[in-house]
Amino acid sequence: MRGLSSIALLVSSNVFMTLAWYGHLKFKDNPTLAKLGLFSVVLISWGIAFFEYCLQVPANRIGHVDYGGPFSLVQLKVVQEVVTLAVFVVFSLIAFRHETFRWNHALAGLFLIAAVWLVFKK
Repeated sequence: MRGLSSIALLVSSNVFMTLAWYGHLKFKDNPTLAKLGLFSVVLISWGIAFFEYCLQVPANRIGHVDYGGPFSLVQLKVVQEVVTLAVFVVFSLIAFRHETFRWNHALAGLFLIAAVWLVFKK
């Protein structure tokens, strides 16, 4: 159960982080937001990223073996990277429909799944 809770928190935290990192690229579509300077955009991104940390830190604590979770540090990191890329793919397909998803992107995703399998292999 702790493993699923950790992964659910990782997914939630990565939604916020993806918005913080890439959401501002859509500001050009809003006349008010398009006028903001870089410093303002950084502050907005920091504000969004705060919520990412509020979820990421508990996800790592709940999931780590030293705190009763099922994952080693390396396993947590690899799972987090795969979650990050999965959230990013969904976000980019929704928010940036002009971006193309190619076969090599899918193959890279399969390699990431293989990386997870390797990390969890005893």
